[in-house]
Amino acid sequence: MNKKTFIYLTIILSFVVGLYSYYLMPEKMASHWNTQGQVDDYVSRNFGVFFFPCLLLFLALLLLFIPKIDPLKKNIEKFKDDYEMFVLMFTVFFFYVYVLTLLWNMGEVFNMNMVLMPAFAILFYYIGILLEKTKRNYFIGIKTPWTLASDKVWDKTHKLGGKLFKTAGFLALISIFFSQHAFFFVFVPLIAFSVYLFIYSYFEFKGENNRD
Repeated sequence: MNKKTFIYLTIILSFVVGLYSYYLMPEKMASHWNTQGQVDDYVSRNFGVFFFPCLLLFLALLLLFIPKIDPLKKNIEKFKDDYEMFVLMFTVFFFYVYVLTLLWNMGEVFNMNMVLMPAFAILFYYIGILLEKTKRNYFIGIKTPWTLASDKVWDKTHKLGGKLFKTAGFLALISIFFSQHAFFFVFVPLIAFSVYLFIYSYFEFKGENNRD
């Protein structure tokens, strides 16, 4: 089976799991956890059970549709397999979060932050691999005015971005040893890396123009 088949099967499985577990859920389901891993929001059972599968279906179809409408879709063809693998991993990640939410509402006790961090680590690391292989397009990758204007700037920025996202993956994995600050190990580096890559692409573009 190809990657798209696994993506669709994962989506179908999410609906099956939701239907099976519907009557096992409380009327008010825990739906959000704070940075300390404590529940801070609840939703109705109907919303809690069916929102995740519906959102997953929408996002997966959107991600698979994007390459078809990109003006530079010929470039996307060059890393199509890697991109579809990302969509598959994203789908499995989303399904994993959904299952954790259902288990919590069934009464299972665990630290939500700790069980999420390894999944974040794998996802971020693979995003790093994808970025290193991404070619210039309008939907996928690090899109700044300067990466979109130059293939050289795009390639340099994405090569660096790949390394930084792999680093973010390692930091997310390390965060399991710091349960009270786990999300800071994930989101603070991501914000810092994003700002740095934005600035980096500008100076690379400026330097390229000076050389020309």
